[in-house]
Amino acid sequence: ETEVLSWAREVLIIEKDAIVDLAQNLGADFIHAVDILHKCQGRIVITGIGKAGIIGQKFSATLSSTGSSSFWLHAAEAVHGDLGRIREDDAVVILSYSGETSEVKNLVPFIERIGAKIIAVTGNPRSFLARYAKSVINVKVEREACALGLAPTTSTTAMLAICDAISVVLMKLKGFQKEDFASFHPRG
Repeated sequence: ETEVLSWAREVLIIEKDAIVDLAQNLGADFIHAVDILHKCQGRIVITGIGKAGIIGQKFSATLSSTGSSSFWLHAAEAVHGDLGRIREDDAVVILSYSGETSEVKNLVPFIERIGAKIIAVTGNPRSFLARYAKSVINVKVEREACALGLAPTTSTTAMLAICDAISVVLMKLKGFQKEDFASFHPRG
């Protein structure tokens, strides 16, 4: 039992430390990304693949329920017809820790062609994705909490935390109030 709690505490401490590092390293890129999203005349499209995509689904849901029109777009499905959902006045937030997945590489040039602004949330600010982004939020972590150092754990926690930070900042910038929240949550 003691070993189990020790392992669990280690995971939580690794992830906490990563979020503290992330908070301390926030800067102009974060401000620029928030500015793009705040001024967006269209919708905020969130996309990604794998675990980052799951974080993206939660991010889009949070944005939508807190006053920022958003939808989730699966990166692989996008190039099979769903690109038609994206418009020139949209902002597209792409979550990809490596910034180098084939799905992201396939998708980015088409978003560019549409003319929507790309924001990258990545652990690799020199990646393919980052080169095409108007703003890059770096969520690089020192290490994954996974015992093998392989499964996305700390990196997805960092992505989730930065997405929550973006959502809350946008709420504040929009003056979103309890009454507004209630109008989007009529059943609780």
